[in-house]
Amino acid sequence: MHFTARKKDLLCPLCKNPASFLLRFRDRDYYRCSLCGGIFLDPVDHLPPQEEKARYLEHNNDINDERYRRFVRPVTDAALRDFAPEHSGLDFGAGTGPVITEILRENAYSPEIYDPFFHRDPRLLSRHYDYIICSEVIEHFHDPYKEFSRLAVMLKPGGALYCMTELYEDDTDFANWYYKNDPTHVFFYHKDSLEWIKEKILPGVLQIQGRLIIFRKF
Repeated sequence: MHFTARKKDLLCPLCKNPASFLLRFRDRDYYRCSLCGGIFLDPVDHLPPQEEKARYLEHNNDINDERYRRFVRPVTDAALRDFAPEHSGLDFGAGTGPVITEILRENAYSPEIYDPFFHRDPRLLSRHYDYIICSEVIEHFHDPYKEFSRLAVMLKPGGALYCMTELYEDDTDFANWYYKNDPTHVFFYHKDSLEWIKEKILPGVLQIQGRLIIFRKF
């Protein structure tokens, strides 16, 4: 890894403000936004779709894996606490093994499942939901402005969007941060990024509880 001055600036894919070169790692370039504080991978370094899918197939999201079930417990507990079985839900970006959906179904809930690679049903994107879950998903958004705008439209007033991701903080040593090393992780959120989303895309209440992020829509 080495640090190099770069001439070009890019626009942040979330807030569309100027972003400056941050560092180069494993032949990939990362930029930091001057407004929302997000860090993102240069789009030219995104994996092609087939390579991205192949990477996801390496994930071991076994619905019977107790360790992974414990990992997603903050988001499943929040949905079970805030909503009832009759409420409509969507597991957005469920991946190869929809563990969250399985846990909710064990509790008599009936969320829909959508994933652009493994559970692709565009009809689900035109519906409206009381709650939407994006667990370890938003860091994969190539166009976070577009994706959060879509989620905001799909979420009913009074609904909740539950996200799980690892936030970039002011004292994070990004150069040595493990979370950036997954080549499918292309956008890293700062708390200011989340505040920007709340103000500009999803007006309501923002709650940050460690890895669990909740947007409650007005």
